Amino acid sequence: MRNSELEKMEIDLVIDCIRRRYGYDFGNYSFASLHRRFEQLRSAAGLNRYTEMVDKLFHDEDYFELLLRQMSIVVTEMFRDPAFYAALRETVLPLLKTYPFAKIWHAGCATGQEAYSMAVLLHENDFLARARIYGTDFNKNALDIAQKGVYPADAMARYGENYAKAGGIADFSEYFSDAYGLCKMKDFLGERITFSYHNLVTDGVFGEMNIIFCRNVLIYFDRELQDRVLRLFSDSLRHGGFLCLGNKETLNFTAVEDIFETVDAKNRIYKKIGDIRRAT
Repeated sequence: MRNSELEKMEIDLVIDCIRRRYGYDFGNYSFASLHRRFEQLRSAAGLNRYTEMVDKLFHDEDYFELLLRQMSIVVTEMFRDPAFYAALRETVLPLLKTYPFAKIWHAGCATGQEAYSMAVLLHENDFLARARIYGTDFNKNALDIAQKGVYPADAMARYGENYAKAGGIADFSEYFSDAYGLCKMKDFLGERITFSYHNLVTDGVFGEMNIIFCRNVLIYFDRELQDRVLRLFSDSLRHGGFLCLGNKETLNFTAVEDIFETVDAKNRIYKKIGDIRRAT
C-alpha cells in the first residue's frame, strides 16, 4: 500500500475520532484543506504520525479546541471585496428598502466584520432599524470576538479604505471608538446584530431570511457537502430572497442552480425564484 493511501486512512481515523468524541463532522471537507490543516497541527504538536493525533485528541480537550480554531477559517475584514458591497448598494438595497422588515444571515461569520459591514450599509440606507442581522459560526472563540466588536486599530485603516471603495458616504471613523490600540464598533450597530452558534455541517434551517451571506466558506467543502449546505440556504430563504457567495464560488452545476437566477454574476449575487423540489 502506498504512503499516500496510508496517510488517507490515518486522516480518516482522525475525522472519525473527532466525530465520535466531540460531535463535529469534517468528513465532507475538502481533503486538500483537511490535509493542510491537520499537517500544521500535527507538526506544531511534535507528532510524527496522524494516528498520534487520534490519541491526543481523544484525551486532550484543549488540543481539540486548538484544532477547532484551526478548522474555522478566520480570513475576513470589513467591506472585503469592495466591489461586492458596491453591488449590494445598487442591486439589493433598493429592493430591500421596500420591505417593512428584513432578516439577514451571515453564515460562517468568523469574527463578525462582515456582519458589522452590513449594519453600516443598512444604516446609510436608513434601514438598520427595520432589520435584524444574524451572524453564526461554529467557532465559539471567533463568536466571542464578534460579540465584543473590538478589533485592532491598525486594521481599521484598511477597513476604511475598503469602505470608501465600496461607496461609503461618511467618515468611517464615525462607526467606532478607539483607545489603547483597539477600536470598538458603535453600540447602535451591534444592537441590530445577534451572534450565535450554528454548524453548517450538522445543524438545520435557520429562520426565514431575506438575504443569506456565505462568502468563501463553500470552497472548503466537497461537492456533496456544498449541495447539502446550499439546500439548507434555499430552505432558509424566503421566495425572492438573495444568496451571496464568495468570488470563487458559484451555483453553476449545483443541486439548487435551477431555483436561483443570477443577479450579478461577477459578484456572485443570486435571487431565489423557485422551490427546492425543482432541483431534485
